[in-house]
Amino acid sequence: MNTAPRYKKPVSVLVVIHSPELQILLLERAAHPGYWQSVTGSQEDGEDLLQTALREVAEETGIQATAETLYDWQQQQVYEIFPEWRHRYAPGVTRNTEHVYSLQVPSTQAVRLAPGEHRDYCWLDLHAAAARCFSWSNRDAILALPTRLGR
Repeated sequence: MNTAPRYKKPVSVLVVIHSPELQILLLERAAHPGYWQSVTGSQEDGEDLLQTALREVAEETGIQATAETLYDWQQQQVYEIFPEWRHRYAPGVTRNTEHVYSLQVPSTQAVRLAPGEHRDYCWLDLHAAAARCFSWSNRDAILALPTRLGR
């Protein structure tokens, strides 16, 4: 019987969900009121990054994306893990590699939040959404969205 602690992998996805009019979906963290973000989550054992992104979108919003609807930016950034969340990772792990995706949905819509993970959601225009994010990597991805979409 393995009793070793199970740590998160320091590899994650960020999925910017948006409407055709560039209304951006943000989720408010349950444990940190006022911390708004796009869909994010760590890669689990046996998953490729696309599977991680699809799973996280479904878990956090109830939206059923497919490999064909998810856009892989082929972009990653490395950032320092907030000290308050480092206990989730193996001792000595302080940095995470985040892979960026986006998902266009037909229109703004109600979402099903993950119980215990998020407490609220909102759809905001591009600049308001970027300003509300607590994470610089999330803000930068939102601001880069028009360029990524060729607009």
